Amino acid sequence: MTTEVQTKAITSTQRIYDAVCELHALEQVVTRETVAELTGIKLTVVDDRLGALVDNEKIKRILRGVYVPVERHPPARAISKSVLPDGMVMIEIGDEVLHLTPREDRALALVQSGAATQAVAIESSRQTSMLVAEMAAELQRIKREYAALKAHKEDSLQLALGV
Repeated sequence: MTTEVQTKAITSTQRIYDAVCELHALEQVVTRETVAELTGIKLTVVDDRLGALVDNEKIKRILRGVYVPVERHPPARAISKSVLPDGMVMIEIGDEVLHLTPREDRALALVQSGAATQAVAIESSRQTSMLVAEMAAELQRIKREYAALKAHKEDSLQLALGV
């Protein structure tokens, strides 16, 4: 007696999403070409499915033609920290409760300070990038305006000289 195991066919969208996740996990640049090569799916289908995955917010474009999976985290839980009269510290995260000695609290704060510093650096970098982009656009506008004024001045000078 043989039992046949029926497996649900995996859609091209799922195959492409899995390929994006796998390439990203391997720290590879995820492009339409690398996805097509990994899955064996035609570029036209890959393009269509990548677009659908972007629309469904399962992946995002970080640059033109470069994709990464969207990170999904569970909903955030309530967090509180209490310093007790004897110096012990109680940290509550959802239903979890940690009782820390003052030394453990300082050690945890030291570990967490790296994450806080990183968050500040990321935000600072984002703001700097936006400012640089705005300045570059303004510089291009000024260059175009200067070139137009220079051309107008040369045309006026040539007209005055009768050239």
